[in-house]
Amino acid sequence: MSGGVLCINGPNLNLLGQREPSIYGSKSLAEIQQELEEMAAVDGIAIKFFQSNHEGDLIDRIHQARGDSEVIIINAGALSHYSIALHDALRAVAIPVIEVHLSNIYAREEFRHNSLIAPVAQGGIYGFGTLSYHLAFLAAGKILQENRKSNLS
Repeated sequence: MSGGVLCINGPNLNLLGQREPSIYGSKSLAEIQQELEEMAAVDGIAIKFFQSNHEGDLIDRIHQARGDSEVIIINAGALSHYSIALHDALRAVAIPVIEVHLSNIYAREEFRHNSLIAPVAQGGIYGFGTLSYHLAFLAAGKILQENRKSNLS
């Protein structure tokens, strides 16, 4: 399956639903994935998912996206705040990026207020819990639509 949306999730997101539900909510990553797959099916959009607790695996998957994805939705977790390597990988592939966070990173600890993903992202959605992923998918769909329309012109 080529094209479409790639949803990348970083460290500790495999523990969603169990880890600090007061901050991150009670849904698991699998439940979020199922919801996005249902949205994608309705819209006829291909969607792929990837999660890793390892920075190098995330970078490898971003590199692979050059051949199989048109938009990247990424929740890099804590790596958002200090990974120059993720920043560089996202910049290198030149694919539109939407940054997602479940919590409002600007209402939390000061070290979370800076995102190294933000400068290479087309936009970001944070603070809406799992709705952040839904909103990011809607934005990704709009980006796909606009890119495909401009390719036909």
